Amino acid sequence: MEGLIRSSANYVPLSPISFLKRSALVYRDRTSVVYGDVRYTWKDTLERCTKLASALAQLGISRGDVVAALAPNIPAMYELHFGVPMVGAVLCTLNTRHDSAMVSVLLRHSEAKIIFVDYEFLHIAQGAIDILSKMRTKLPLLILIPESDQSSSTISNTISTSKNLEYESLLLTGRLDFEVRWPNDEWDPISLNYTSGTTSSPKGVIYSHRGAYLNSLAVALFNEMSSMPVYLWCVPMFHCNGWCLTWAVAAQGGTNVCQRNVTASGIFENISQHKVTHLGGAPTVLNMIINAAASEQRTLPGKVAVMTGAAPPPPHVLFKMEELGFIVTHSYGLTETYGPATVCTWKPEWNSLPRDTQAKLKARQGVHHLGLEEIDIKDPVTMKSVPPDAKTMGEVMFRGNIVMNGYLKNLKATQDAFNGGWFRSGDLGVKHSDGYIELKDRSKDIIISGGENISTIEVEAALSSHPAVLEAAVVGRPDDHWGETPCAFVKLKNGSNASAEEIIKFCRDRLPHYMAPRTVVFEDDLPKTSTGKTQKFVLREKAKAMGSLPKKSISRL
Repeated sequence: MEGLIRSSANYVPLSPISFLKRSALVYRDRTSVVYGDVRYTWKDTLERCTKLASALAQLGISRGDVVAALAPNIPAMYELHFGVPMVGAVLCTLNTRHDSAMVSVLLRHSEAKIIFVDYEFLHIAQGAIDILSKMRTKLPLLILIPESDQSSSTISNTISTSKNLEYESLLLTGRLDFEVRWPNDEWDPISLNYTSGTTSSPKGVIYSHRGAYLNSLAVALFNEMSSMPVYLWCVPMFHCNGWCLTWAVAAQGGTNVCQRNVTASGIFENISQHKVTHLGGAPTVLNMIINAAASEQRTLPGKVAVMTGAAPPPPHVLFKMEELGFIVTHSYGLTETYGPATVCTWKPEWNSLPRDTQAKLKARQGVHHLGLEEIDIKDPVTMKSVPPDAKTMGEVMFRGNIVMNGYLKNLKATQDAFNGGWFRSGDLGVKHSDGYIELKDRSKDIIISGGENISTIEVEAALSSHPAVLEAAVVGRPDDHWGETPCAFVKLKNGSNASAEEIIKFCRDRLPHYMAPRTVVFEDDLPKTSTGKTQKFVLREKAKAMGSLPKKSISRL
């Protein structure tokens, strides 16, 4: 149309940096970050992030450079989410569970110029740099983050460090008049997040300023974060940038309650002390909360909204959380979708349904949130949508602005993921008549037994409802007759007892017999990722090593 002009007056590239600038104006004297005895206001946080960006610029960091971080949920990690983008660089947060070998692979792949390292993980980072030094690779500059909680600052004093390579000293070199380097294009990268792949082929997922901006607002909306929420950090900030809540909390001028380690007592103590309104966590965190000892529990000061994801929450976990005063919202997504991409939006008419039905509805992955254009279940070959019959399985696919820019240095993997004009998740699911989707499994986790598809999620839900079971994971065990059969790895609650036969019968009473586990293995702990997902590839290897079940056990009746 005639008369249109795009200029700085009506077009500014979207960036979550703007959330910090606004909160420092509107909420300047309100608490932005709490960590032990450490407290900052939004004015403080803007100043610290500006100095951080300035200091990075003085170290030679320019647009597009990668700056890595290996740290838990501490104030410095929060500040890096703004300070690094403010200098035009790309933040690469590394999983604190990685060993030196894996960290070295990721540093080399990302070509990180600097790595910020919390004192607790200094040995991991130094080990990685030692590996890189033998490979004639340019080494990143290491900047140590000592403990910022003054009550335990003596720990960091034992670590010798050059003054200019320590976090707080580095901030002192920064200038408050530093001019923020806003993105030239909102599609410019803001962060780099690695999926949990093998060491030989890491997948580095690139996020844009635009996607981060949109997903942050969407997450704040569907979590019903009004202004000045108090958010307790249980989700690692290194995982999908804390499900984009690092930026979302800033958008609403909230308070970030940081904690180095996630424990049941710490969760209840922080909620009570700081009047927490929101938190997030995988079902493992929810499990931790509902199974907390009576001495660890506290009466909640008010309703606490909890966003959960990574796996569908079992019904009994939802019941217990609600009894304690938590309101659970179920979301779903992947690293490639900036974390949360769907929400199981609750409908008032469901309130009158039986509790079991309510729990099953809440455990569905739901519909796309406002930041995503569309989600669908499609036949991966024909790309046709599956019928909404809650039975026909297909692949979960996404389309919209919160889908990654692509995989770093891996054009083939990016093209494969976007083949057909949608992002292919690798997850299998069904669509209900109301349009809500329900995940059935990862394509690699589905068990095909005698030609029947078995959803490990459904079997795990049945196992988790057993009164003695704390956690359960199901994988396929080789079977000469059926191809494979369900094998359950079970962790019992403290003080509880149950036999394998009892658990198998319990499942057979609640599931079609072919879906019930044929093998039950009791474990002290299930192998987990840092976000609480069970590492099924570890369990699959264990099940594979068991070999086929004896032939006398082939009957399913």
